[in-house]
Amino acid sequence: MSKKPSKSKTSPSLQLGRAVEWPDSPEKAQLDRVPNPQGGTDYLVRFTVPEFTSLCPVTGQPDFAHLMIDYAPGQWLLESKSLKLYIASFRNHGAFHEDCTVMIGKRIADEIKPKWLRIGGYWYPRGGIPIDVFWQTGRVPKGLWVPEQGVAPYRGRG
Repeated sequence: MSKKPSKSKTSPSLQLGRAVEWPDSPEKAQLDRVPNPQGGTDYLVRFTVPEFTSLCPVTGQPDFAHLMIDYAPGQWLLESKSLKLYIASFRNHGAFHEDCTVMIGKRIADEIKPKWLRIGGYWYPRGGIPIDVFWQTGRVPKGLWVPEQGVAPYRGRG
């Protein structure tokens, strides 16, 4: 019995598996989703972004953060290449820490419609003050194991 070649499970509009231009702003960046093959199971997906950068909207100086994105998928998964391109689009984007963190969380939630999502933005100090920003879509699904994000609070040299 011969097997038919399987059709690609990715849409031609996905960025996965092909060369794409780096987006120069978050608004121009495309976030892709793919079907969740484990749609009937509650589980957690974590993306760690330890070297996030954006620009201060006032001074134009670079800001740095460690982002932790946790979500419980519904029908869709967030495709990681598109997330990398989206995250990179902030490198020349001016926005406050709070705006960047919440904007990323909301955009992902709007695109993939997870059962639950949270983002932690652990921003490195500028002007001597670190800022940590947290946002989530609602309550954690009952029974879902959600580990701590594991990012230590900023301690400086002390």
